[in-house]
Amino acid sequence: MITHPAYMVEPWCLRETTLNLDVLSQSESVFALANGHVGWRGNLDEGEPHGLPGTYLNGVYEFRPLPYAEAGYGYPESGQTVIDVTNGKVVRLLVDDEPFDLRYGRLHRHERLLDFRTGLLHRTAEWTSPSGRGIRVRSTRLVSFTQRAVAAIAYEVEALDDEVRVVLQSELVANEQLPRAEGDPRAAAILESPLVPEDTAAHGTRIRLLHRTARSGLRVGVAAQHVVEGGERTAYTSESSDDLARVTVTSVLRPGQTLRLEKIVAHGWSAVRSAPAVRDQVDAALAAATSSGWQGLVDDQRGYLDDFWARADVEVDGDAEIQQAVRFALFHVLQAGARGEARALPAKGLTGPGYDGHCFWDTETFVLPVLTYTAPQAVEQALRWRYTTLPAAQERARQLGLRGSAFPWRTINGSECSGYWPAGTAAFHINGDIADAVVRYIRATDDEAFEKEVGLPLLVETARLWRSLGHHDHHGDFHIDGVTGPDEYSAISDDNLYTNLMAQHNLRAAAAVVERHPDLAAALGVDDEETADWRDAATRMSLPYNEELGVHEQSAGFTGHQLWDFSRTREDQYPLMMHFPYFDLYRKQVVKQADLVLAMCLRGEAFTPEQKARNFAYYEQLTVRDSSLSACGQAVMAAEVGHMRLAYDYLGEAAMMDLSDLEGNTRDGLHIASLAGTWFALVVGFGGMREVDGLVAFSPRLPEQMVRLAFNVQFRSRRLRVEIVDNEATYTLIEGECQDILHCGEKLTLTQGKPQSRPVETAEAGPAPEQPAGRAPAHRGRMVGHLEAEATHS
Repeated sequence: MITHPAYMVEPWCLRETTLNLDVLSQSESVFALANGHVGWRGNLDEGEPHGLPGTYLNGVYEFRPLPYAEAGYGYPESGQTVIDVTNGKVVRLLVDDEPFDLRYGRLHRHERLLDFRTGLLHRTAEWTSPSGRGIRVRSTRLVSFTQRAVAAIAYEVEALDDEVRVVLQSELVANEQLPRAEGDPRAAAILESPLVPEDTAAHGTRIRLLHRTARSGLRVGVAAQHVVEGGERTAYTSESSDDLARVTVTSVLRPGQTLRLEKIVAHGWSAVRSAPAVRDQVDAALAAATSSGWQGLVDDQRGYLDDFWARADVEVDGDAEIQQAVRFALFHVLQAGARGEARALPAKGLTGPGYDGHCFWDTETFVLPVLTYTAPQAVEQALRWRYTTLPAAQERARQLGLRGSAFPWRTINGSECSGYWPAGTAAFHINGDIADAVVRYIRATDDEAFEKEVGLPLLVETARLWRSLGHHDHHGDFHIDGVTGPDEYSAISDDNLYTNLMAQHNLRAAAAVVERHPDLAAALGVDDEETADWRDAATRMSLPYNEELGVHEQSAGFTGHQLWDFSRTREDQYPLMMHFPYFDLYRKQVVKQADLVLAMCLRGEAFTPEQKARNFAYYEQLTVRDSSLSACGQAVMAAEVGHMRLAYDYLGEAAMMDLSDLEGNTRDGLHIASLAGTWFALVVGFGGMREVDGLVAFSPRLPEQMVRLAFNVQFRSRRLRVEIVDNEATYTLIEGECQDILHCGEKLTLTQGKPQSRPVETAEAGPAPEQPAGRAPAHRGRMVGHLEAEATHS
């Protein structure tokens, strides 16, 4: 999309200068607003035309059956699907009884602008109706970071040439008609009319609808309050029915006269509270927001984001497109998790119904690392949600004949709803991914209360799973067999290296936290024998290695499999999973997404530099990147082993995943993990950020296409700024007490007001690795245009 002439490259916003109905669904995703609790897709205010309407509340779903050709023990009986809840975005406009529909009449101007610094979505349209009446429409929309249940719209209509009679219909709409899915298994299952009406009200300019879901038993309430500003010929009425509540405003406008409507919408839901309680909940949220008023909400939004950008901003000189993309990415990652508050972070955030609104391992592996160093309070809440789902994970482990907890491959409420074992439940590595996120958060924040209450039980339960799932052979080596790693083109493998390394880290971390808190661990039934068993399993963990090739194996025996015939695979046959049977993929050397390469990113201490270089080159020639999760990990390792040109190209792929709709499914919502991967590639890749022996460490290097990279990170209540220019890195402690860091292995002690600079080491790389035929990342040129926009829109 960003390559379309309607979309401008600017450093602090995303601007669409004309309306494109061909990419309307994609634009609704990229212009979506959310706060982790409420999500509003970027639909036009009037409701139509639309690609995919969407209003989401985090955790609100409906059950749906999971059909099986043959049922089997341990298969989940039902799935969970996110639903489109009551829509409070709609403000319909009629001009002399003709609907303001941009498919009719003459549209002279249409612009939308998503401002990353203010969190506001602005829209301006100039239109002449079929009967010749000219109007200008301006709207601004927000989903509040400071009042999590609240979203709001300011909508203005101005008469241009002649006196016009206008009607605004501000609505709450439930059970909207949705387009049917197109057969893509990545798209959401569509559930028609999922909301059963319970209560409705309309009093003056206040309206409310209350519904519940038929099968999941969740109760949803949405209410709206309006402020109307118009001339003396302005009036309003209100009405409500089961699925529609409406405030209708009428006015007659002279040329230059404006009618303004401010609409504040409050949302609430509960699985346990009564209808009166949910009604009172949304009324209270609405009252609080109304007391703030529109301008108060706008001011609070800017203050929240000022604080965020002071901690999280990434500056890129030399590529205007990447500069825009990384701020777009950070803004949407924040929107996915800022106010999740003990709820899951779905793979699409709250921007669309893709993947049925499920949370996967993406959250802990890609999204939470970004938030750990920029908005750690969101990480604490996301991991607390995992903690609340421990009973379901424990029950799942018992069902599978295992100890500990088996966390679900995909879920909304904590119960497994993957109906495909090889690429679902067999991907036990999610346990290790959760443990890794727990350890990272604790080390980055020193949050001892969290460690005791949440971290300890999560680490203990995940460690018990590995010891139960794995076994020692007659040599004493520890094996974890019959599992699926991140690469979903290799399933039910023995000793997947990624899984084993994450399990090893998990086991050691669990033993360490038990040692720090023995009394609390004893209450969980942990004794010295169990922790010794964990340490032994970690020490004797099997890490497959092919001595003849000099590379680690993705899983035991993988390098002995037949190579996939890439030369006979057509470009239109990617993604392979859509054109070839899984049994064929499973028995060949072909990699969907970074697996062993990702293991080197996350557990780099397990490999020598020489091993990393050889491993990277070997798996590059097998990896087809049929997943949006691949490019960022490949970017990081390409940078570490010195292939800077390739790393830069992979950065571009991760960054432009949604802005260029590279996978063709941005219409279903944004790829939040790939967006997080933009930060991952820049900060971990080119910034070389790692954690070594409790210190934050950097080994920075820039590709020649990039003039300068600067970023802020938060670590143990300190704010650190890193700036890399040419061949020098400068470290500045912005906030907090003195901080020890590592620069290319050298320890530096930073104090406020005393930046320290060091030369950047150059990388010596071997021959450039090859990719499968036709699967190399797009080659990025140096983007220096549009930089003048910084001055215009800063």
